[in-house]
Amino acid sequence: MQETKQKEIGFEDLKILVENREWRHVKEILSNFSSSKIIEIMENFDLETQLLILRLLSRNKGAEVFSKLGPDRQESILKSMNNNQIRQVLTELSPDDRTEVFGDLPGKLTQKLLNTLPLEDRRETLALLGYPEDSVGRLMTPDYVAVRSYWKIGKALEHIRELGKDAETIDIVYVTGDNWQLLDSLPIRKFILANPHKPVESIMDHTYVAISVFEDQEQAVKKMSEFDLIALPVIDSDDILLGIVTIDDILDVLEEETTEDFHKTAAIAPVGIQYTTASAWTLYVKRITWLSILLVAGFISSAIISRFEVTLETVIALAFFIPILIDSGGNTATQSATLIIRALSTGDLTLRKWFRVAKKELLIGLLLGVSLGILLFLRTLLFEDGYPLALTLGLSTIAVVLLANLVGAVLPILLTKLKLDPAVISSPLLTTVIDAAGLVIYFSIANAVYGL
Repeated sequence: MQETKQKEIGFEDLKILVENREWRHVKEILSNFSSSKIIEIMENFDLETQLLILRLLSRNKGAEVFSKLGPDRQESILKSMNNNQIRQVLTELSPDDRTEVFGDLPGKLTQKLLNTLPLEDRRETLALLGYPEDSVGRLMTPDYVAVRSYWKIGKALEHIRELGKDAETIDIVYVTGDNWQLLDSLPIRKFILANPHKPVESIMDHTYVAISVFEDQEQAVKKMSEFDLIALPVIDSDDILLGIVTIDDILDVLEEETTEDFHKTAAIAPVGIQYTTASAWTLYVKRITWLSILLVAGFISSAIISRFEVTLETVIALAFFIPILIDSGGNTATQSATLIIRALSTGDLTLRKWFRVAKKELLIGLLLGVSLGILLFLRTLLFEDGYPLALTLGLSTIAVVLLANLVGAVLPILLTKLKLDPAVISSPLLTTVIDAAGLVIYFSIANAVYGL
């Protein structure tokens, strides 16, 4: 029924209803749309109408739609609301979504919004905002269920029933001491299946995975992936349970980190917002810096070719194979770097194994170089371009591919060791570096073979 209504009602029909102020009909239609569809519809209206649409939604649906809007649109809408309207929207947001909204707003507006919140919500939000921007503290929610180890299981179940409706998840129940130190995390099925007259301590195994509130959000992603968790408890230096990070929060972080790495790999400064909401100027600024750097770096290759001008004039055929040689080196380096960066990000590879990696990639580079070198050597002989040229191309390919493979593997490890993001070893940057080194190797071997 819902899908049928969505197909029958088009934007133009809805626009007419809005213009005619038929709010009851508009409200009925919007109730059948998903939050994503409503956001898509809102983009076609002015700010005043967007605000009216939000007010027509149910409190839960309105909060869901607002939390998914871009920071700029959230700010514009909030500025247009009175205090009562702001309070209604913000209090319906989950604590982690509310904190994310505040983190993207100017300080003055954030302070104003905090003052509209009820005391309990304000304290909760301030506590979350006190942590570094990319820390787990900004991601966690305090909406969890905790019980005491000395409670009877029956009492614990009553407590879960009472508080579970407001919790982010009740699949996992946390056991804490009187001072809120985390003692254990247990699946709810243990409580359901246990004897209600026994203490909670009887079903505890004292094995759990937790993360510090100051850890980077990427570490939460790794831990939840490694231990296959749906929720991760967040603790301070005294093991006090402060909140939890849930799988839906982690998926959002994972998407952001993956997008950021894609941007860096393509030599683009991370945009930080969705492409559709980014202005042309923002995208220009994010791209021009790296493109300028790569352009200047390209001058090095031109200078190298100019330096070996005599060699090229003597053996014109050398120029025809420059693209093949440098492309082979760049592609090899990109392959190697991609494998190593991915292994580092998943935890499969640690910095202690760098020497083992270097040895393995040295062997792989040699095998790749010899294979490609033989192909190019045979091709040159087949087309009767001469044995000296075939030998030059074969040896150059082996040397360039070997070097490219080793650099592509070791450089990400070196950057990680220096506490830098290995994703900055982007394909364009790596290719530019290998191009310059490859040209030096190519012309040096040519000079040696031809006796120039």
